[in-house]
Amino acid sequence: MKGLDIINGSYRSPRPARTSGWIPSLRFYRRLLDILYKLGVEAKKNGLVNDNFHATAYGILKALEGSGVEFEVNGVENVSSVDGPCVYMPNHMSVLETFVLPGFICPYKEMTFVIKDSLLKYPVFRDVMVAMDSVVVRRVNARDDLNVVLTEGAKKLAGGKSMIIFPQSTRTLDFSPKNYNTMGIKLALRAGVPVVPVAVKSDAWRAGRFLKDFGKIDASKKVYITFGRPMRIKNRGAEEHRESIEFICGWLEKWGVNVVR
Repeated sequence: MKGLDIINGSYRSPRPARTSGWIPSLRFYRRLLDILYKLGVEAKKNGLVNDNFHATAYGILKALEGSGVEFEVNGVENVSSVDGPCVYMPNHMSVLETFVLPGFICPYKEMTFVIKDSLLKYPVFRDVMVAMDSVVVRRVNARDDLNVVLTEGAKKLAGGKSMIIFPQSTRTLDFSPKNYNTMGIKLALRAGVPVVPVAVKSDAWRAGRFLKDFGKIDASKKVYITFGRPMRIKNRGAEEHRESIEFICGWLEKWGVNVVR
């Protein structure tokens, strides 16, 4: 991420001053709303480019750090060293990874998301997701969603855009391999691009009681992100799917996350 000291593919936050209660949340959301408002205005007025997504992700990461949240990110060389687009497949713990991951990908590749349509209900966020040319799924019929992802996602990849796709059907604090589907593998196979598993621990950004995407910021919890090695899909991708799951499980268990084997 431009502006961050990434050394040998890794980033460590400067050790933040720890705060508790609602102070981190108040600090963070004040800055987040300002960042998203400005991005939404730009999206409606001029559209968005990769540099906008990178600057936004950088601003949000710094806003989290300014609220006391500490980051440890590894494996960035697995993003920077690959020619052409990839399919990134993180586990999904909170909305944090949606905001922050582009900051570690956009300096090297154009990208967009596969997102659920419920994210389009937020006025400003809707403008941003539309401007990002995201692939939208409804999470009602799995077969319909797969057809949309394979058709539209393959077009984005053929045009040079990498894709972030969350194979879990919903965000969870623990991880169950049976809920980590093969949609990303199938998309990469159709498009002929590598997959990159991404392990994420992001429970510092809690789910909200009234708005699930916007809950309390818990500065006592460290954020971990690790990018795995890129894998080309062979045969039908069963081995690559298994390796992606084992990669994520291994890191999550190391970080103390409950993995339902």
